[in-house]
Amino acid sequence: MGSNLNPYLSFRSEARAAMEFYQSVLGGELNVFTFAESGYEEGGDGVMHASLQTPSGYTIFAADTPAPMELATGSQVTLSISGDAESADELRGYFAALSEGGEVRMPLGIQSWGDEFGMITDTFGIAWMVNISGGR
Repeated sequence: MGSNLNPYLSFRSEARAAMEFYQSVLGGELNVFTFAESGYEEGGDGVMHASLQTPSGYTIFAADTPAPMELATGSQVTLSISGDAESADELRGYFAALSEGGEVRMPLGIQSWGDEFGMITDTFGIAWMVNISGGR
């Protein structure tokens, strides 16, 4: 099977909403396991572990960080989605959907290296880069 690198995102009470949003953008199957379901009462209905498996083969994990634990915020994580011209429409769709309610840091466009590239910070503060090899 080989190995995989999967982003694991941390939130404070927003993991479910974030993962449902990512599911609406990327599609796939979302599984959510709460603290209450695990018997950890302090976290209540917060997300202990969520996983999103997408049709494109992406896997994203997320959890809520319980109040007693420190949650470092900022730019520690940037997610990158890339592909070739065959997946250009799909990638442009992701860019547009992830931009809703967020901030476009660099519009999707042809860059000096010849690829179509753009950057977004989504409504949950997660940074995304989208790259389409070979541009338009």
